[in-house]
Amino acid sequence: MVHHICQRHLLSQKGIDMLHHTLWQANHDLAHACLELPFVQGLATGRLEAVAFTCYVAQDAFFLNAFLRAYALAAAKCERLDHVATFRDLMSGVLEELELHRGYAQSLGIDLSTVEPLPAARAYTDFLLRVAWSAGVDEIVAAMTPCMRLYAWLGVELAPQLRDDHPYGDWIRTYADPEFEGLARTLEGLLDDTAADTPAVREAYRYAMVCERNFFAAPMAAV
Repeated sequence: MVHHICQRHLLSQKGIDMLHHTLWQANHDLAHACLELPFVQGLATGRLEAVAFTCYVAQDAFFLNAFLRAYALAAAKCERLDHVATFRDLMSGVLEELELHRGYAQSLGIDLSTVEPLPAARAYTDFLLRVAWSAGVDEIVAAMTPCMRLYAWLGVELAPQLRDDHPYGDWIRTYADPEFEGLARTLEGLLDDTAADTPAVREAYRYAMVCERNFFAAPMAAV
């Protein structure tokens, strides 16, 4: 019994000491800033205007296409086949998200082929693809992890607001789902495997979090 308790403590402590946890804690201010944005609070309560959600869906579909390409570029730079396989699994997760967005687009009357990115979406995707083309796997993963961790965290934070008639219940359930949490942890595992705690890695993670905040703020400002 004592042996098992000690093992659990050691595993917990190991998680706390890992890079993904260090970077997430260092950027929790921006995570909370995202949570407090009117757009995210509107998602939580269900009072978000449909026009703002429509704008978000279009912008997020544009973003996810770039996110998918960044995964592919990271996989191409991997030396370990197990890392390539992990990126393949993560890409499958993005493709599932895109299917969700296509469903939203159909119901909301959005033509995803004609989406014009807002400045926040353009800045975010330009950053991701620039890093994906020019940097190593460590910085690429550092730039991509915030999106996955933040969405998983927001899903759990918003889940208590769910009700049967919640207009954005599908969105909240998607990101509160343990399956999505598993994808976030998988990417964090890659971060721990491939990256060291360097200024470049910290800067990539931090800037991605800034981009997330700007991205969530953009739909309300645009409508």
